[in-house]
Amino acid sequence: MYLYLIGVAVYSLFDKKVRKMWRGEREAFDVLKANVDPDARYVWFHAASLGEFEQGRPLMEHLRKNHPEYKILLTFFSPSGYEVRKNYEGADIICYLPLDTRINAHRFLKLVSPEMAFFIKYEFWYNYLHILKRRGVPVYSVSSIFRRDQVFFHWYGHEYAMVLKCFTHFFVQNETSVNLLRSLGISCATVVGDTRFDRVLQIKEAAKQLPIVEAFKAGRQVFVAGSSWPPDEDVFIPFFNQHPEWKIIIAPHVIGDDHLRQILSKLKRKTVLYTDTTPEEAASADCLVINCFGLLSSIYRYGEVAYVGGGFGVGIHNVLEAAVWGMPVIFGPNNKNFQEALGLLAAGGGFEINDDEDFVKIMNQLISDRQMLCSSSEKAGTFVNGQAGATRKVMEALGL
Repeated sequence: MYLYLIGVAVYSLFDKKVRKMWRGEREAFDVLKANVDPDARYVWFHAASLGEFEQGRPLMEHLRKNHPEYKILLTFFSPSGYEVRKNYEGADIICYLPLDTRINAHRFLKLVSPEMAFFIKYEFWYNYLHILKRRGVPVYSVSSIFRRDQVFFHWYGHEYAMVLKCFTHFFVQNETSVNLLRSLGISCATVVGDTRFDRVLQIKEAAKQLPIVEAFKAGRQVFVAGSSWPPDEDVFIPFFNQHPEWKIIIAPHVIGDDHLRQILSKLKRKTVLYTDTTPEEAASADCLVINCFGLLSSIYRYGEVAYVGGGFGVGIHNVLEAAVWGMPVIFGPNNKNFQEALGLLAAGGGFEINDDEDFVKIMNQLISDRQMLCSSSEKAGTFVNGQAGATRKVMEALGL
């Protein structure tokens, strides 16, 4: 851990994102000293990044609404979570979590003294968890999911797997996770599903009206590509260059000048950038590129078919934000570790592609077969609605 700490310090000299994390972790103790109320009762939520925050958010908001006697401490590991949600009004204190050394863990927990802690999905901080257990603080793992290939279930990971016995209870996504934990002698696990389903339904209810996007749609069929990367764009852009009967909205995962120039160079139809256009100009365009953050979850409502990027890279992004609107979702092959994507495939509301030929085949089927489009749309919406309720199950189990 200390070697890692040195490595982060050195790397922060060359990488802006790592520099933000390094600075934020060092400043976390100052944030706590300045803001912790010694007479308050704190509940601690830890999320690695933005995705885990969205899974924890329904729990925080339930607690905020129904148990105002508690204050909420929210910590992040990644700048991509902290920088986006550092002003989130649902928590009383928000900061980075200092790296998992024994000294940091003791110091952090002495300052906060939480009454309970929630670690979202894949968070297993060895020193923090062991000290919480020694202090008798209940610790819950929420929306967690376990697979046979994880380190805990190999012979060389058995010692590290002891960290799992620090949890008071696991609220997991599936029966496989329960069985894997039992193989380690851990029986305190309940299948509740994924709180992310609750969150996307909340997002849908709070969706924004977007006049520029409404004018762009203008009664036409729209394909929405969300969180796309260059390999994704190489798959779907050529198709829509040849299909003028469809409009396309592209919301890239990385919004930078270089990436935007790449996208614009590939598009052969009239294209406008969201922040540079008006409703009148957008109405006459064929392609709308979203060059700002925070709109994608509301944009999906204007589409007939969605594509979610990342499947030709490290892994697909959030397919549920699209599926909740009752629309078929297409994505690349790197989806096997994403329970929600596998569930969407099994339900018939999602389609996996391995290359541009697969994409063309599926799109042609959806375009030519109206019944197939309607059926897969309905199945996507039904899948999301049918998986909701994890937040309620967790809170009822805890009597909160």
